[in-house]
Amino acid sequence: MGKHSLGLVPRRLGMRRFTTVELLISLALLFVSFPFVEEIKGGDIIVSILFSLVLISAVLAVSNRRSTLVVAVLLAIPAIIGRWIDHFRPHLVPPAVFLIAGLVLVAFVLINLLRFVLRAPSVSIEVLCASISAYLMLGLAWTLAYWLVDQLTPGGAFSFNPNGGPRSMNGFTGFYFSFITLSTVGYGDITPVSKIARWLAAMEAMTGLLYVAVLIARLVALYSSPKTDDS
Repeated sequence: MGKHSLGLVPRRLGMRRFTTVELLISLALLFVSFPFVEEIKGGDIIVSILFSLVLISAVLAVSNRRSTLVVAVLLAIPAIIGRWIDHFRPHLVPPAVFLIAGLVLVAFVLINLLRFVLRAPSVSIEVLCASISAYLMLGLAWTLAYWLVDQLTPGGAFSFNPNGGPRSMNGFTGFYFSFITLSTVGYGDITPVSKIARWLAAMEAMTGLLYVAVLIARLVALYSSPKTDDS
């Protein structure tokens, strides 16, 4: 593969090449199965496994240098371990620990994915998968952020439809609200009421619009640029 590949883990580390294709697959597995497995017996364990798989895939996908790999691993450890501790011993460590760690890791991965897309010399499968993965990671980042805000201000950050349904932003509810906001659809069944919740929702909506506009412009520019022979 070319030198512009994002997921080229150094061969001296003894690891095979891990690309953004695998990252996109792990994200798809999490997002597609999320609403179905959460309600079944043992569903929380499946969600935790898929969430951990996404974080591990993200670490490997952006680790094109040893320094990047070390930083990503250091960020991933508290996020993954904190998630499992929260699952089995919820009173031992507050959810805010793994939520903050997860947010920092996702932000780090996003920066590397966007850097790769914006610096890519041409459109390829890697670039397209990195672009889509970055968009999905944006939604995941705000999912964690809404969950965190809901944990820090229980009962006051969001208003829910009085016709029933969940009253917490953890799990699929936060995921649903995040992607509805990211795509600027907004059904009104969940409303941010605190200032920080409203700010997060406004930032996500603007980010979703700007990301799509900038991404399309970048991909069109790459596709339209004159091709040069590297051989």
